[in-house]
Amino acid sequence: MKSAPALQPSAATLVRDLLARTTFPPPGVAVTCAVSGGADSTALLALAVAAGCQVTAVHVDHGIRAGSAAEAEIVAGSCARLGAAFRGEIVDVPAGPNLEARSRSARYSVLPADVLTGHTADDQAETVLLNMLRGAAGNGLAGMRPGPRRPLLALRRTETEALCHAFELTVVDDASNSDRRFTRNRVRHDVLPLLSSTAGRDLVPVLTRQADIIRDDTDLLDELAAAIDPTDARALATAPLPLARRAIRRWLTGLDQIQDQIHDQLQDQLGHDRLGHDRHPPDLATVHRVLAVARGDATGCDVTGGWRVERRQQRLSVTVGPPSRLDERLG
Repeated sequence: MKSAPALQPSAATLVRDLLARTTFPPPGVAVTCAVSGGADSTALLALAVAAGCQVTAVHVDHGIRAGSAAEAEIVAGSCARLGAAFRGEIVDVPAGPNLEARSRSARYSVLPADVLTGHTADDQAETVLLNMLRGAAGNGLAGMRPGPRRPLLALRRTETEALCHAFELTVVDDASNSDRRFTRNRVRHDVLPLLSSTAGRDLVPVLTRQADIIRDDTDLLDELAAAIDPTDARALATAPLPLARRAIRRWLTGLDQIQDQIHDQLQDQLGHDRLGHDRHPPDLATVHRVLAVARGDATGCDVTGGWRVERRQQRLSVTVGPPSRLDERLG
């Protein structure tokens, strides 16, 4: 594998300045980067190499657009120039509703759990707005958590584009990023610019800063809620409402993870492809139904994933929903 190309002084300065705001693992650590070929993921690749990591780039071809195989060749060419390893993956995503979510699930099903992604501050701001539109609570408004897996969250999209230009790297122009059928694209191209224009300032730094503050608050509340036993009806009923909600949400999320494991095991037994899971946290109505059971307002309730929560002698317990519900999830 050849070494990364030498840079002009101005480009080297740009790399140094951007690296100072990234959160890559230490030099020498082996990392896998998800690289679609766009400016953000290509900049992720270039900066990971510059950070001294042992980089493998993975391009996932969804087979949705004509010419997607050529995009993999572009990524492979960038890897060859920068001195990174390359691996191509192909997944099958049939046409139909929820194409964006299904493509994301299929993509992550062939990527390692610790894969690095090229999400930027602009993506963070869009995510906060999307979660707000979805009615998410604090955890959703906290956006994506910074760290080694998302090392570019403090960078702007204009900066990743400038870096690719400095490296003279070819990038893929994905036309689907302008398709207004996808809600994220409408937020990116219409909602966020309109809000910034209305506010008279760039709202990306504002939204990312608010996400950081909300994340700190929710982390503290989650830590306090972890001390509550969600199966103790009296403890839930007497706890402060924000903590009781979090204790229930954590409990129900754990149940969903168990059901996902069952789902994967059945898929393996039946020979189905595993496309991963794209779940949202339990909604507020579900959490309040469980809280009503804990308070004695109801003896039981149905919750997400086909589970049922019931109260007996001040203890909450769950039963698995009918097998038919699991069969439906297998399609």
